[in-house]
Amino acid sequence: MWVLPLVGYAGVLFGFGFLTLAIASGLYYLSELVEEHTVFAKKLLSRLIYSIIGLQVLLAVVDAFPISLSLLSIGSHIIYAGNLRHFPIVKLTDPVFLLSCVLVILNHFLWFRHFSTPPVPSPSRNTFANRYDYNDIPSFTEIASFFGICIWLVPFAMFVSLSAGENVLPSMGSEYATGDSVRSSGLTDSPGVNRDRPGKRSAKGLVKAVIDGAVIWIGESGEALGLRRDDKRRF
Repeated sequence: MWVLPLVGYAGVLFGFGFLTLAIASGLYYLSELVEEHTVFAKKLLSRLIYSIIGLQVLLAVVDAFPISLSLLSIGSHIIYAGNLRHFPIVKLTDPVFLLSCVLVILNHFLWFRHFSTPPVPSPSRNTFANRYDYNDIPSFTEIASFFGICIWLVPFAMFVSLSAGENVLPSMGSEYATGDSVRSSGLTDSPGVNRDRPGKRSAKGLVKAVIDGAVIWIGESGEALGLRRDDKRRF
């Protein structure tokens, strides 16, 4: 067969493309929801962090998870909570934000190495007992659920929720992100102020900034390759 394998490859490519677009659309929509409901999103993230810390404690006490790795994960989530100080604004050069990025990678690597190493049978136990010890090895579903909830959930939620300081327009309360203060005399004429809700920050989420940048880059690349023409007239 020659044609059917080509059809299969094309289907995989189309499926991957549609899945990518669906995920990007969902993230974009979630980012807009967070921009509209920042107070609720901050409360939700705070409770989520506390819940995962409690879950880590239960896993360490009940299921005998490694104490050192559990303490690392608990400390990491405490560091993650530090990003909520000026929610939803974040400085990409903030030490807390940079440390959070490092801790996400470190947690993933150490926990992956932990689950990849099979348990070593204890020599003090007999063969009959060791046979039942191996029944406690977590399944792939359990490991994937642990990574999704205890390792990736909070960083992913913050990535969707937080807004980069470089994307914040001048407005009241944006001094943390931009380092500039806005004069009250020109507040109503500022492009970053919502006149219907004065004092509200105008910020673009990290996800929206990434997606918008990708769309602009694809468009410019298409124009450079001659695949897309700019029909706008320039005067």
